[in-house]
Amino acid sequence: MSWGTELWDQYDNVGVHTQKGIDFCEKFTHFLKERSAVELEYARNLKKLVKNFQPKKREEDEYQFTWAKGFVDMIKEVHDIAGQHEVIAESLQGTVYKDLQNLMTELKQDRKKHLQEGARLQEQLRQMALSLDKAKKTYEKAFKESERALDNYRKADADINLSRADVEKQRIIMNQKAQQCEDCKNEYASVLQQFNSHQQEHYHTAMPMVFQQLQEMETKRITKMKDCVLQCAEIEKSVIPIINTCIEGMIKAAGSVNSAQDSKLVIDKYKSGFPIPQDVPFEDLSNMGGMVDNQNNSTSNKQTPSNPMKPSTVSSKQKKRGGLFGLFGSSKIIGLLVDDQKEDFSDLPPNQRRRKLQQKIDLIKKDMAKETAEREGILKLKDVYVSNPALGDPNMLAEKVEENAQKLDALQQELLKYEGYLAECEGKRRHSASGDSIHSSDSGHHAPHTISTPGTPHQQPHNVYAPIDGDEDGDEFGEGDVEFHVIGTCRALYPFEATNEGSVPMSENEEMQILEEDQGDGWTRVRKVDGTEGFVPSSYVQCHYLTSD
Repeated sequence: MSWGTELWDQYDNVGVHTQKGIDFCEKFTHFLKERSAVELEYARNLKKLVKNFQPKKREEDEYQFTWAKGFVDMIKEVHDIAGQHEVIAESLQGTVYKDLQNLMTELKQDRKKHLQEGARLQEQLRQMALSLDKAKKTYEKAFKESERALDNYRKADADINLSRADVEKQRIIMNQKAQQCEDCKNEYASVLQQFNSHQQEHYHTAMPMVFQQLQEMETKRITKMKDCVLQCAEIEKSVIPIINTCIEGMIKAAGSVNSAQDSKLVIDKYKSGFPIPQDVPFEDLSNMGGMVDNQNNSTSNKQTPSNPMKPSTVSSKQKKRGGLFGLFGSSKIIGLLVDDQKEDFSDLPPNQRRRKLQQKIDLIKKDMAKETAEREGILKLKDVYVSNPALGDPNMLAEKVEENAQKLDALQQELLKYEGYLAECEGKRRHSASGDSIHSSDSGHHAPHTISTPGTPHQQPHNVYAPIDGDEDGDEFGEGDVEFHVIGTCRALYPFEATNEGSVPMSENEEMQILEEDQGDGWTRVRKVDGTEGFVPSSYVQCHYLTSD
């Protein structure tokens, strides 16, 4: 169907209809804009909620249980769902909204051009109609005057009282009016023929073309709106699999909760190791005779035999206040009691003492691994200075090497001491872990038995308290086997040939991404353009770290 044939006389209504279509399209853009704002606000609130409920360092003990870990896994999935809502908002505003904005601008320009063309054609037809009406009126006037002149001539010719000259005058006037009438008639016929021709072209060619252009414009608008609605659905559909994956992660987190395992953890955490008290024996005072009087007389010299359990009860209470009281108290009380604990934790119950000693040993080993990595970095940097003296004086590092050796010796002695405490607690002597430790005798020629390369740094247990996107408390937790994220960029100041395992070569002025900053060992972890990761000397690169969010 064509608007040019079906709506040939509804030009004004067609103009109003096309304007309504553009207005509706603009309404759709407002909807998309507000929908994007709602999705972004929802995502921000979800992320804020997740951040507020992230585990803090002071809550670390609670999050070793499966029910707490399940909760942490669940809020991580909620964080991912928030990210999908951000994707929806960005897609709606960045794709659909912009397409509709461009479409509205184009439609407004096309509509204005088509309506101006239609108005011009309408004005031309109106002017032709005015010319035709004017020619017709002129012809009607000339015809009436010609008729009147003919009547006058007939009357004059029939009047015998008039002279022949008067009759001739009326005849001349009659002929003149007749000629004028004929000219006006011809002019009217000519204008009428032009009008009919123009009207034919107007209603069958010119205006149908304008209507056709308006119809195509409206069809384009409708089709585009259909595509936009479909795009909105596709955007929603694309994130559903990811959201479903997040939901499956929540279900998996719920399935990972294990009451039996949590019960065992509670036992391991709070078990004192003391035996259960035996029944208190019955004491028959009637068989003790005058023992009571003798006791009253000798109170200052010996204890009352009728209360043999009293001293042990008092001592157990004192022991309980020193050890068990801290276990069942709040985290604040535990923090206050830590300073009052003995070095070998002998004031704690056996199980708790064993647990504390093991934690202390693990912490010392962690510090030793860190010092070992730092020592290795210093030695490698020293080798670099030796091979290229222009970069620095290798003798400057001798003091650092000596200081590092002293720290390792002190940690070694402390490790042996606490291993002895642990062996004493367990009732047996353990073999010294000196074979796995670091021995040092002088600052220049001793190295640890086990040295980690830059590519294989010392690995710690996986950290279940890793922060989610912007959690400032995240760096309170222990190191772990985590995925490295880009924290900045760097540029190579000098070329470097990788000679050690874990290091990567680089050329001068090469741009790279920083994955881990220098930990004090003189090496920085980077990622090259081709995706290769490894360590480079920190003094060889110029670093630029990204601002923390």
